[in-house]
Amino acid sequence: MISVFFEDISPTPNFDSEFLVSWISKVVESEKKELGEISYVFCSDEYLLEMNREHLNHDYYTDIITFDYCFENFVSGDLFISIDRVLDNAKEFSSVFKDELDRVCVHGVLHLCGYKDKSEADESLMRQKEDEKLLLR
Repeated sequence: MISVFFEDISPTPNFDSEFLVSWISKVVESEKKELGEISYVFCSDEYLLEMNREHLNHDYYTDIITFDYCFENFVSGDLFISIDRVLDNAKEFSSVFKDELDRVCVHGVLHLCGYKDKSEADESLMRQKEDEKLLLR
């Protein structure tokens, strides 16, 4: 089951939860995994900064924090996404907000599916997987 929440922001204009649920379900299935419990929490920069400080001891802004609760083949976790960061990233990369938001949403799920992005090789594979999963929209 996929749930969507908003913290410290209003829902984003034209946000389509049904689309997100359907698409992310396809992404999980395409990775030969079972859908567990995934929560998307869309929030402000300040909200996510506090989460980053409190839970990860990081004192910087980020676009997403993923808490992995996967068990066996079930994909489960909490994904906290800063709408402020996504807006800034879209401007920085000359991208459309919706495309950047989708990329961040799928990025978190790919982490839950076992993909990493700390090394150059891992980051390259993550980008490839993001592009592949964006085509499932």
